[in-house]
Order: sequence, then structure tokens, then C-alpha cells
Amino acid sequence: MSQSLSPPLSHPVLRPLLIGVSGIAALTVSSHVALPMAPVPVTMQTLLVVLMGVVLGPRAGAAVVMAWLGLALAGAPVLAWGKAGLIAFTGPTAGYLFAFPVAAFLAGYLPKAHSVAGHGLRFAGFLGLHALILAMGGAWLAMLTTPEIALATGVVPFIAGSLLKSGLATAVIAAKGTLKG
Repeated sequence: MSQSLSPPLSHPVLRPLLIGVSGIAALTVSSHVALPMAPVPVTMQTLLVVLMGVVLGPRAGAAVVMAWLGLALAGAPVLAWGKAGLIAFTGPTAGYLFAFPVAAFLAGYLPKAHSVAGHGLRFAGFLGLHALILAMGGAWLAMLTTPEIALATGVVPFIAGSLLKSGLATAVIAAKGTLKG
């Protein structure tokens, strides 16, 4: 009557829980890496959102992002500058927040190939996902202000950062593939 012990991180409940908590922690840290801009801060959130989807897959990536947003809605200070609660989901940044789970889900379907073409397609996908986030965020901001103000303060200032974060996300995934062998 021998009983084999499985490694602690292979436990069917513990492993997903640790992944989820780690993802939420990473998203929270990415929120607090913020440059003050009004009405929308520059953060590293979108980088982590797309990486969640690619690394965890569409459903798990979106689930982690939604759990993080759920904590924010419940009042936990997990967003930029500790913003939380209903105000975060009705204010100028709400459109971006609503786009995050969608982007994480779609990121899970980006090409997996570790080739030059695969990395190029993945980079293009990351750019598209950043464009989706900016479009949804800008559309929401336009409802609160004007389309001109939304474009000038909620989209254009973020284009260079979106290019940079898309390149960084591509490099992270390329390095992950290189480390695997």
C-alpha cells in the first residue's frame, strides 16, 4: 500500500491558484509602474495583459485579468495610483479596462511558432491588440469628453508605447522559446 506523493505545484487546485495569484500580482505591479498623464496614465498594464493571454492561453489569461479587475471593482487598490471601485469603471480609463480581458483572450490565439515568421506575426498581433485597447479606451473617453480630446489625450500619446510594448512582449516570448530549447 504505497502512496506516491506528487510535487506540490502539480496539485490540481494549488497550481492554477498560484498561477492566478501570481498573474494578479504581476498585473498589480504593472499598474503601479505609471507615468502621470491626464486623464489616462501610462502604465505597463497592456504589456502584462497580452502576455497573460499568450502564456496562459485564452481562457485562463482572460480569467486572471477579470479576477484582477474584480478585485479593483471590489475596492482593492490594484490599478494605477491605487484607483479602485466603481469610479475606475465609470471614469476616463474604463474603456481600456473593459478591453483588457478581450485582449488577453485574443492574445491566447496568437501564433505559437518560434520562427522569424511566427515572431513577426505575433508582433503584428500584439500591435493589433494594443490598437483594440486604444480604440475601446478612446471610444469610452470620447463619450466623456469629445472625440478630439479623446484622440489627443487617450490614443495618440500611447502609440509609441504600444509599439514598444508590442516589441517587448514579442522579445519575451521569443526568449521563452529560446530557453526551452
